[in-house]
Amino acid sequence: MEFKVGDRASLSKRFSEHDVLSFSSTSGDENPIHFDENYASKSRFGQRIVQGPMVISLVGGILGSKLPGPGTIYLSQETSFKQPVFIDQKVTAWVEVIHIREDKPIITLRTWVENDEKDIVIEGKAVAFFLKEIK
Repeated sequence: MEFKVGDRASLSKRFSEHDVLSFSSTSGDENPIHFDENYASKSRFGQRIVQGPMVISLVGGILGSKLPGPGTIYLSQETSFKQPVFIDQKVTAWVEVIHIREDKPIITLRTWVENDEKDIVIEGKAVAFFLKEIK
């Protein structure tokens, strides 16, 4: 696995109504802001929103499949939710390598998610263990 400080990878998705319902079933999140149009219309967002933890889960997808890639173990994630993501709104999650430890196969990455208008809706930092090679 070859990568260096400054390398980036991304993953885009539109979270559907079905995604929101499935995540609720899995997570137990029954907040009406995700399901009830009337309730959500009276919120500060004016419409239903996608669960933030589901959106940031795209970072895990990048780590496990793209950068660093298969065999990666997520060690930690710091996350700040800046703006809502709405159902069927396209988002793109990004990771950028900011540090690679020399003594252990551990990598630190800047993480962020942009909406379709390129606004940062989530930002943070992840630390992961990576396999140097698979035998």
